[in-house]
Amino acid sequence: MKKLLLELKDASLAAIAQADSVDALENLRVRYLGKKGELTAILKQMGALSERERPVIGQLANELRERLTGAIEARRAALSVKLLEARLRAEKIDVTIPGKPVDIGKKHPLSTVLDEVEEIFADMGFTIAEGPEIEYADYNFTKLNHGEGHPARDRQDTFYFTDDDKILLRTQTSPVQVRVMETQAPPIRVISPGRVYRKDEVDATHSPMFHQIEGLVIDKGITMGDLKGTLNTLLRKLYGERAVTRFRPHHFPFTEPSCEVDVQCFECGGRGCRVCKGEGWIEILGAGMVHPRVLEGCGIDSTAYSGFAFGVGLERLTMRRFDISDLRLIFENDVRFLNQF
Repeated sequence: MKKLLLELKDASLAAIAQADSVDALENLRVRYLGKKGELTAILKQMGALSERERPVIGQLANELRERLTGAIEARRAALSVKLLEARLRAEKIDVTIPGKPVDIGKKHPLSTVLDEVEEIFADMGFTIAEGPEIEYADYNFTKLNHGEGHPARDRQDTFYFTDDDKILLRTQTSPVQVRVMETQAPPIRVISPGRVYRKDEVDATHSPMFHQIEGLVIDKGITMGDLKGTLNTLLRKLYGERAVTRFRPHHFPFTEPSCEVDVQCFECGGRGCRVCKGEGWIEILGAGMVHPRVLEGCGIDSTAYSGFAFGVGLERLTMRRFDISDLRLIFENDVRFLNQF
């Protein structure tokens, strides 16, 4: 049996020294030292030895086990060093090679103008209010003095979700103003930016989905002069002090009196072109003094308080701000267009 142990010692140590991978080394450990390994198989024959031979063979077997265990651990450490060196060589980085340029994202022109508008109104003491895009017809129309049968409620103009026309995609952010008036006592000074939806045909100045920024001021002694001053401040901050505006009388059910505000066409300078449809002016927004019926419907005393409201299209502000002649460019995600900003 001593001869078998010595032969096992020579063969196992040679095999361990030649192991070229951690997996191969583990297979050798199982082969020689495992429960069904060669050393265990030899030790199972000790029952046939005399009492005098057993201690000698037992000591020799233990020494062999320790010798093999130490050799395996040493070889494993050496292989780990080699693996690390190989990995470092494979993953070596040449810091002298010029780096690859990384494209950095930029703000979309709509986001740029929206941030500017919000900052302008924040400087004037306005806060931002938000509301749901899926809205009740009661908030989108009825509470804004759009009675049953009003043209704006027609299915040709509005995206409805239900057959009874009770739930829809909001056509304006004015419902947010109603929700603010119902939950907040005057004085009120808010803007409500967000997406709105209408069944408009796509052309150079229209889209079925676009963005509005609506504003509301409710307090004692608010006049049409406050409205005009606020809107002129907005447009001149955006387009410069030389921006030319025009206020025209108009009618909106939720304001009285009402007006529309135009800015001189940036494409033709007022001479008339396809962008302004030959008029020389581009309609920017609608505005007016909040109708007393709307105030009363929201629980505000119209004899003590007055206010103004306005709604401006973010896309049209952006087109004027960056001299964009076609609204469709804003939504097409053409990188050649967006890289200009």
